[in-house]
Amino acid sequence: AFKKGDAYFSPSEKEFMINYRVQNIEALVNKLTENGVTILDNIVTYDFGKFVHIMDSEGNKIELWEPS
Repeated sequence: AFKKGDAYFSPSEKEFMINYRVQNIEALVNKLTENGVTILDNIVTYDFGKFVHIMDSEGNKIELWEPS
């Protein structure tokens, strides 16, 4: 849970974020970019996987996660 008004979900104005578990995040981000999807940040790698955030056409922030 996040505090009310927390900026974690920005630039979305919604109070939630959608999360998807994906395979081959680099190829997916390339394909999304080719199709005009807004990529909010660079892919970040942690011990437990890779993450990136995108925005959908309805203004929802989406987190993509590729587990290690």
